[in-house]
Amino acid sequence: MEGDIQEGDTVRVLASNGFFLGIGHYANSSIAVRIISFDDIEIDENFWIAKLQNAFEVRQSADLTDNSSTNMYRLVHAEGDGMPGLIIDIYNKTAVIQAHSLGMHLQKELLCEALQKVLGTRIESVYDKSAETLGKIKNYDVSNDYLIGNQGQSQVCLENSCSFQIDWETGQKTGFFIDQRDNRALLGRYAKGKKILNVFCYTGAFSIYALQHGAQLVHSLDSSAKALELTEENVKIGGFAAEKHQCIKADAIEYLKNMDQEYDIIILDPPAFAKRLDARHAAVQAYKRINVQALKQLRKGGLLFTFSCSQAVDAELFKHTLTAAAIETQRNVRILHKMRQPADHPVSMFHPEGEYLKGLVLRID
Repeated sequence: MEGDIQEGDTVRVLASNGFFLGIGHYANSSIAVRIISFDDIEIDENFWIAKLQNAFEVRQSADLTDNSSTNMYRLVHAEGDGMPGLIIDIYNKTAVIQAHSLGMHLQKELLCEALQKVLGTRIESVYDKSAETLGKIKNYDVSNDYLIGNQGQSQVCLENSCSFQIDWETGQKTGFFIDQRDNRALLGRYAKGKKILNVFCYTGAFSIYALQHGAQLVHSLDSSAKALELTEENVKIGGFAAEKHQCIKADAIEYLKNMDQEYDIIILDPPAFAKRLDARHAAVQAYKRINVQALKQLRKGGLLFTFSCSQAVDAELFKHTLTAAAIETQRNVRILHKMRQPADHPVSMFHPEGEYLKGLVLRID
């Protein structure tokens, strides 16, 4: 390194012979530089406008930017959009920025200006929610706040005509798990007349889709009382009959072991069991345990929607883990669908680690 380089600085990266390689943000971590450009150009407002315009066009081509039935989507997905360390989610007319690197957070004012120029009247507020991701950086004070506008901390947004109360100020991540949109729609195709258990329900998004598509009965399970309150609020917003839905506060494994209700469909969408490679073995065992219990309980002909959002557990390993669970339960299991993240969570061919969400729909005989 030449000169006094500080955490978050924009730096040029050269090969040992002086050949230019790229421009990126320096970090005193296992990833020294996150590359934002392979061209030797100035990183200014025009640079970010071009990046955001490209990201916007991807979402526009996927019919997400001016869709009357869906007004929330991911505009920027880090490396998938050539902006490592940056997430931007759109909730109706509010853009929520979450920086995962100091270098990207130091660009927030330029990003905010670029957002307004690219999206125009499509947004009225920009909220910075980076305190959770950058709070441990020494000598850097970061707090969540509005960069422009202030529409209040939450509002009702639409996803495939399903209504959800989104709280980007106090909710997990940026306020909602947008990445399951296509998979929730797939559940809707199977939900009519079915009894469904949604485990790790959080805001109850899968439950709302099931109710919207005519499920006979939906149970939403979570160990968090706050999560169940959010679920109840979304059920109320949707205007669904009270007798068709019930919240259950319980430990997932214990409930599955001891439940006396028979379900047609069980949904397992747990939090990431492994955020690092050194936690992968423990995560695989956890995924196996929870899926074994679900496979034991499902009736003949039942369906299991099961997911992993652990980046350290790839799709093949997840499939092998479920195969082991099927062998242990001695159930005949067939794969009906392979699920992944949607088009607004693109994966760069040169950064396969960006493909973190994987899931299977299994039929149990």
